Amino acid sequence: MSQDIPSTEPPPRPRPNRRQSRQLSGIQIMFASVLAIGMVLAITLSSRIAANQPLYAYRNSVETEVGRLQQQEATLRAELDYAQSDAYVEQWAVSEGRMIRPGEVLVVIIGAPRDESIPTEAPPVIEIDTLPPEPDNWELWWRLFFDSPPPEL
Repeated sequence: MSQDIPSTEPPPRPRPNRRQSRQLSGIQIMFASVLAIGMVLAITLSSRIAANQPLYAYRNSVETEVGRLQQQEATLRAELDYAQSDAYVEQWAVSEGRMIRPGEVLVVIIGAPRDESIPTEAPPVIEIDTLPPEPDNWELWWRLFFDSPPPEL
């Protein structure tokens, strides 16, 4: 009794090839766009860091100069304090003012060259401008919006 009974199950469907029907999902698109934006920001940041290297070197040289000038200022202030003290007045009075204290004898050597015969010149004054020139406001706004130096006028 073998009768051919048609089966009620549908024939198996061929599986679609995954390689042929590959569409991008929303998550993949978002990931790609975030990755692209991140790369653009990284490139921009690295170019700004590279552009700031000369400024850091200039700042370090200015800080070194400021330290040297502060040390010189401290030395000059110490000299000023000494020049305004009684010890300096007494030292000057004895050495150059030819003054004596009671009980002392003044001895002047004749024929010895005096310090006044040697002309002294003041050292030349050198002014150094350590601050870069301030840019105009429009140049600052230009750099802010376009991230490039403004055009030359």
